[in-house]
Amino acid sequence: MVTGDEVRAFASTLPRAYEALVRDRVKFRVGQIVFVALSADETLLGFAFPREQRDALIAAEPAKFLLPEPADLRFRWVRCRLAAIDAGEMRELVVEAWRMCVPKKVWTAYLETHPL
Repeated sequence: MVTGDEVRAFASTLPRAYEALVRDRVKFRVGQIVFVALSADETLLGFAFPREQRDALIAAEPAKFLLPEPADLRFRWVRCRLAAIDAGEMRELVVEAWRMCVPKKVWTAYLETHPL
């Protein structure tokens, strides 16, 4: 099980990432693009994910992953239950979401020094 504090601690280490509080929800951004968000009660982690792969991810592990809120279906977004993932999986999901928002040179430099 992963906590919101663990997500915040890890996401804040990523280059160009910063924390923002939006309507009482913690979100992490690169520029103005949100790549990770915690639900208000910090039981769910929303993260950037390729829209074309979303249904397959959710179908493969429906106890772990779920669709975004109806208003967010148009975005590249998925949610997961923090209680259903471990720290390693959380780091992988956060890094992959972050990679969608930064230039290739930034994430390749990061992955050279921080292998998953």
